[in-house]
Amino acid sequence: MEANNILAMLMWLGVLTFASWLLSYGAEHLATKFGARFVGRTLLSVATTLPEIAIVAYAASDGSFGIALGAGLGSNVLMMTLGLAIMLLIATTRLSKRPIKKIDVTSFKLDKIFLVLTAIVSAILFIDGYHFIDGIVFTVLFLVYVFVAFYEMRLEKKKDREKIIKEYSNPPENVNLPGNQKQLIKSGIIFMIGTIGIFLAAEPFIESLEHVSVDIGVSAIILSVVISPIAGEMPEKISLMLLARKGAQGTSIAIANVLGSKILNNTLLLAFAVFGAMYHSGFGAVIDRTEILSHQMILATGVTLIAVGLMFKKEIGLRTGFILLAMYVVSIGLQFFMNS
Repeated sequence: MEANNILAMLMWLGVLTFASWLLSYGAEHLATKFGARFVGRTLLSVATTLPEIAIVAYAASDGSFGIALGAGLGSNVLMMTLGLAIMLLIATTRLSKRPIKKIDVTSFKLDKIFLVLTAIVSAILFIDGYHFIDGIVFTVLFLVYVFVAFYEMRLEKKKDREKIIKEYSNPPENVNLPGNQKQLIKSGIIFMIGTIGIFLAAEPFIESLEHVSVDIGVSAIILSVVISPIAGEMPEKISLMLLARKGAQGTSIAIANVLGSKILNNTLLLAFAVFGAMYHSGFGAVIDRTEILSHQMILATGVTLIAVGLMFKKEIGLRTGFILLAMYVVSIGLQFFMNS
């Protein structure tokens, strides 16, 4: 039985890795049309978070409100520390095909402001528990973020067009040449295949990993605090690592993906938890504030604010990666303490 579980885990990990490669390939080529930040903060963020959205919605609709909310909070802690740290350690060392010493993060001002805003709002709204109105607020915040991101992308494309006009006396009337259009369609199809692959493979991979953990005698607290969150975020982590190896543009997409997906966690994911709770318990359903969830909310909010604070500098590099890695270790220790 143990060997079968290990084989199943390795098989689904292989499927996830291949699907994540398809996502990173598609995202890199879609970025030539829509911009690295827009693709990372919207398309890639939603794609890599789809399995988590499904799990949260299912858990909430089944009455497991604490599991639904804890999944989103645990994801924020993990990716704002370990996820960003891994990406930085790859992008700034020889693990990357085109390593860069520093990563310019000044262009991510919108994402950093939105992430801080949504982290604070979600923490404040949780004081009296989450209910229907909060679900509406989270949905509106997510839609506003997508709209502003789209508007910013349109401005960037306009600037690029004006730059082309200045550089060439006879600028091309249609920037999207036939070959480019075919590449765009191909990239979109590959991206969709990768998204479907991740959606289908994520849950069986998590289940097989949990079975292996039980087989080898891993304690419940290690399973809940360390293994399950890492497994749940595996698609996003694999995509980050693959993108970080591709140089400056891949790194830009990766950072936008981390920030965008965590904004999604603070908005759309919580909205799904609220609406799932309503599906289970009716219109007046409330996700109550328990002691353990309160501690988790404080930890997730604190980690998010500190991590974003480190990114308000012009550039981040290897040193920031080590700081985030240390924060992950501290957060694991705090979660052990809280779970105990």
